Amino acid sequence: MAPRLTIEDAETLALRALAFLAAEPERIEPFLSATGLNPANLRSAAGEPGFLGAVLDHIAGSDSLLLEFAENLRLNPEIVASARHVLAGPEPDDFS
Repeated sequence: MAPRLTIEDAETLALRALAFLAAEPERIEPFLSATGLNPANLRSAAGEPGFLGAVLDHIAGSDSLLLEFAENLRLNPEIVASARHVLAGPEPDDFS
């Protein structure tokens, strides 16, 4: 069984995911478009509740992006869902 992620672990992973997105215009532009943010207000938005969960939701929303991110960090892609769960709680239809 994998160790449980702490909130700090989940936040660190989400910040690494944000850095991963920001490293390439073709990765960050869809995120900015989906969130309505722009580069000027991205940093302040990062401190908002729920933002880090949204970053992980965005990464997890694309299999290719998720796999690229996981490969880049050499982690199991399932850790993204675990971190998202820690940050944002269960999905609305997740009653476990």
